[in-house]
Amino acid sequence: MNYYEIWFNLADSHKDLEFAENLQAYLGWLQSNGKIASWRLSRRKFGFGPPELGEFHVTISCETLTQLDEAFAVVAPRSGELEKLHARVYSMVTDFRAGLYRDFPDEQRKR
Repeated sequence: MNYYEIWFNLADSHKDLEFAENLQAYLGWLQSNGKIASWRLSRRKFGFGPPELGEFHVTISCETLTQLDEAFAVVAPRSGELEKLHARVYSMVTDFRAGLYRDFPDEQRKR
């Protein structure tokens, strides 16, 4: 499994539930259309964690890097209904950080 990890803050933290609904619509669309395997939104608790990573964290899971690449290909044109869903998410985000992780040891690793 591959994990696209995203850390960020909200431009307006008073709109946290609106953001969660917008993210559900956007990533839910990608998941229901087979472009990602699953996703999860989490929020820092009690302020614990490195401040440079932001208050919020999204994990997007993909079975393969090909699946992740296909998700990016669907989003990249930035047009149509999907772009409207995407814009509602990214317009609320600031201090964006991202990384790509994998399960380890994975099946490719020789022992």
